[in-house]
Amino acid sequence: MPERRPFVRLPTDVTPVNYGLCLKPDLIDFTFEGKLEALVEVTQSTNQIVMNCADIDIITASFCPQGAEEINATGFNYQNEDEKVTLSFPSALQKGSGTLKIDFVGELNDKMKGFYRSKYTTAAGEVRYAAVTQFEATDARRAFPCWDEPAIKATFDISLIVPKDRVALSNMNVIDRKPYPEDENLVEVKFATTPIMSTYLVAFVIGEYDFVESQSSDGITVRVYTPVGKAEQGKFALEVATKTLPFYKDYFNVPYPLPKIDLIAIADFAADHSCVNLKFVFYRETALLIDPKNSCSSSRQWVALVVGHELAHQWFGNLVTMEWWTHLWLNEGFASWIEYLCVDHCFPEYDIWTQFVSADYTRALDLDALDSSHPIEVNVGHPSEVDEIFDAISYSKGASVIRMLHNYIGDEDFRKGMNAYLVKFQHKNAATEDLWECLEQASGKPIAAVMSSWTKQMGFPIIVVDQEQVLKDRILKITQKKFCASGPQSEAVEGECPNWMVPLSICSSEDAKCTKLKVLLDRPETTITVSGVGPDQWIKINPGTVGFYRIQYSSSMLESLLPGIRDLSLQPVDRLGLQNDLFSLARAGMISTVEVLKLMEAFVNEPNYTVWSDLSCNLGVLSCLLSHTDFHEEIQAFIRDLFTPIGQKLGWECRPGEGHLDALLRGLVLGKLGKAGHKPTLEEARRRFKDHVEGKLVLPADLRSPVYLTVLKHGDSATLETMLKLHKQADMQEEKNRIERVLGAISAPDLIQKVLTFALSEEVRPQDTVSVIGGVAGSSKQGRKAAWKFVKDNWEELYNRYQGGFLISRLIKLTVDGFAIDKMATEVKSFFESHPAPSAERTVEQCCENILLNAAWLKRDADDIHQYLLQRKSAPSV
Repeated sequence: MPERRPFVRLPTDVTPVNYGLCLKPDLIDFTFEGKLEALVEVTQSTNQIVMNCADIDIITASFCPQGAEEINATGFNYQNEDEKVTLSFPSALQKGSGTLKIDFVGELNDKMKGFYRSKYTTAAGEVRYAAVTQFEATDARRAFPCWDEPAIKATFDISLIVPKDRVALSNMNVIDRKPYPEDENLVEVKFATTPIMSTYLVAFVIGEYDFVESQSSDGITVRVYTPVGKAEQGKFALEVATKTLPFYKDYFNVPYPLPKIDLIAIADFAADHSCVNLKFVFYRETALLIDPKNSCSSSRQWVALVVGHELAHQWFGNLVTMEWWTHLWLNEGFASWIEYLCVDHCFPEYDIWTQFVSADYTRALDLDALDSSHPIEVNVGHPSEVDEIFDAISYSKGASVIRMLHNYIGDEDFRKGMNAYLVKFQHKNAATEDLWECLEQASGKPIAAVMSSWTKQMGFPIIVVDQEQVLKDRILKITQKKFCASGPQSEAVEGECPNWMVPLSICSSEDAKCTKLKVLLDRPETTITVSGVGPDQWIKINPGTVGFYRIQYSSSMLESLLPGIRDLSLQPVDRLGLQNDLFSLARAGMISTVEVLKLMEAFVNEPNYTVWSDLSCNLGVLSCLLSHTDFHEEIQAFIRDLFTPIGQKLGWECRPGEGHLDALLRGLVLGKLGKAGHKPTLEEARRRFKDHVEGKLVLPADLRSPVYLTVLKHGDSATLETMLKLHKQADMQEEKNRIERVLGAISAPDLIQKVLTFALSEEVRPQDTVSVIGGVAGSSKQGRKAAWKFVKDNWEELYNRYQGGFLISRLIKLTVDGFAIDKMATEVKSFFESHPAPSAERTVEQCCENILLNAAWLKRDADDIHQYLLQRKSAPSV
């Protein structure tokens, strides 16, 4: 990693109590004028005030001590590198309160951070701009000079001077709206005083919106603002929000602190799905808008999770704020965990906790097994480092260890501890340790000791289990050691082997849902006696797949678990976990990949969507790996064989009484069969696609992705043309994104180039370019090479487009992760040495590591896999 540049927090001799802020944006010249009148407290006399300030020009500044003469500042010294400004005064400012007045101007930038402009098209086709804010982590300083650190909290009185035909929103409700004396086309909109809060939570937006409104059962007004003419599409999010607020109020036993909350869909939004501000949440359109006819089930679920996540922050983040960015993982990990709890409450039919394991838990395990991982809790000095640590470790591992903690403590004590924490620190700042202390007091368990082993060191253990039967007892020998994606490390490695405090649960075939025994493994190895388990029963560690570790069973234990997969007596989440553990052990070279293929064949009767989704993902990884061999077709045949029975069972038509998960499963299975070239699926997809395009029979939203993907994968230039036409005609962002994600499936080299060129065209919104390029890279060996070359050739433009945001990391990961030749790792490494992308350094390291792991895996197992697939083909079918 590069040298960390020295970083100093702001001095504490002057602190804000209240910000009076008036901003007047110009939506034509893209500038804004601002006036700040801040009530401040001088705690020790000083002749300068140091604040954060970036891309802002101060015109005048003065300080007026309470009851004394105004003192004009004599100099403004900008430290641009540190995004600070020092205001110098001719005499010392004495202790006590006073008012700091600053007049300034700034730019409405197009970088999607600070106070920025967002482009949209009116119904009449006219291009206009809205003015929007995105301040987390440290961009409030681009909108007004401020003390831009999370622990420096104050209240805010905000006024906006805006064109009278636009909607102006901020954290609080409007208390006054009057004509602006100097220009009859403008109005001055004044908002109520906010509660005490951090600068990164301040928000305002000026644009044209419709809204839908409702009340939650506890009387809070909820509004969802949508682009003009799309109010109908805000109803689903409104329903989720009105159910969620009372759920959280009840769960935390702390009321929601304000009379209203607004959720708003913004066209250009950099953050992955949304950004939270006190009482006021911005979302990308696709994370909020649902069209009953054209939205698919997975979009509804995505909206529900995002709303659940963001509203959780109103308590966890906004009411209690982290003391410094080091503790950011706690905000994000916690919200990423509780969003599932909330969706499970609102939509029990989603089986969302099983999906959590596939979406967050296994993803975090994969990343955390790399040498280039990092602990959840990373000491942050300079806030520019925040972007680097905002990754799947802070979110997904954070959420996974909180899920493990919740399970270890039990719901009742967990809620007791949470409530104590929120009450004790409300309107203040807290650190991770403060939460552990409250949970420890509520549960009487050693929470701080257990949790610091999971948050302060990177990685996780592999639990190795062997057993013997003694009369009616099962004796388990259990050891833990660090799990590495590159396989077992030789014991000669210098230094201590890390150990974890591992909450272990154990169940048996007597009742797969009920835990027989719980122990805390706090040493490298131990022996456990599980009494009353007969020789014919199986034993399963980690029921519910809650503990953040992988398991390696002895072959006899594994053998006895296989029937539990076939007859579905193991819970879905455990069938998924077993398969996922085995797959990652194969990738690490601890077992043969053939073992996993045999296990996968045991899933013939599998009905569960999420289990199939995880299988499908792992087969995708394997298929991508084997695209580097000459027997890629054999693995396609394996995929066709595995998915054909479930495909036939589901068919194409939605049946009465089917739910959300059936729709997701049908889309997944048909897409998998179509991509793998299953003839009947391909023919049916082509037929339905033709009807769809000709307007004879519109495809249901849930079938669009699989059908589009299938016809493109086996399509020609006419197919691509048709898809691009559908893209142009689509009114919904969701449909545009759906098409953008599958375009890369096209196979002909000249058409691949066409898709890549399209990715950078005006037709695709800047933040969606990444998914088009990623789709090309992920679909074939040719696509991968072409996408990587395209990224290299257009690096300047792509990099400038995303500056240092997380999209650049995603672009790199999607483009290069699938390579499997050692020399590619060298090539990627040297490209980024000569084209540095500081916020993506860790991603580059992780990608290079993954390429080398893929290469080793291929060398090690390719022949065995090939033999197995051939012998399967020649064996008589059962």
